[in-house]
This record gives sequence, C-alpha cells and structure tokens, in this order.
Amino acid sequence: MKQQSYLLVAGILAAVALVAPQPLSAHHGWGGYSEKEFEITGTVQTPVSTSGPHATMKITAEGGQVWDVVMAPPGRTQSAGLKEGMIPVGAKVTLHGHRHLTATKYEIKTERLTWNNRTFNVYPDRD
Repeated sequence: MKQQSYLLVAGILAAVALVAPQPLSAHHGWGGYSEKEFEITGTVQTPVSTSGPHATMKITAEGGQVWDVVMAPPGRTQSAGLKEGMIPVGAKVTLHGHRHLTATKYEIKTERLTWNNRTFNVYPDRD
C-alpha cells in the first residue's frame, strides 16, 4: 500500500507541475534586449494597455515602421502615473529604453516614456 501512496503523490505533483503557471516563459525579461540605450519618437497607434503581464502600446515611427512598446507590469506603470486612455491615438511620444536584439523585430523595452512634457519613469531603478 505504501508504494501506491508514493505513486499517487508523485502523480499529483507531476500533474500540478504541468498545469502550474510558467512565469519565466511568459515574462518579458531584459535578456532579449540590447544593453545599449535606445531612444525613439513616434505617433501613438494603439494606446497604453495594462491588460497583460506588462503594459504595452504601439507607435508609428518616422518612415512608417510600427513599433511594439513593452513597459513595466501594469501596477508599476500605473504607479509611475501612466494610465490607460491617458495618451490619445495620434499623440507624439518619445521612448527611452532598450531595443530588441533581433533587428527585424521592432520592439522596445521602455524605461521612460515622455508625452506632453511629462516623463513617466516606469523603471526608475534602471536609471
């Protein structure tokens, strides 16, 4: 009977491991981004969204290229004063952060966003 109990516990643990959230696989860490500082200015195409694991938006830069903007997690972004619906589509913003390492992937992990003479420092510890 002991062996059956061990097998039952092992099976339950294996099942839990398979269905448990995998935060590292879904997390937008810094490893995929250049260490070099990067800045870009563009026009808001889709406004700030705080619905995912990180706040996001899209901008269109000079030349028409659409960039994905990845910011801090929603709570941290909101603590920096940046809320959904605050920056309208068509507004000009400047982003400071780190460009994605893949040259064909137009994405910036943003530390600071400037709009309307206001700077939202979503990663103040990275200054």
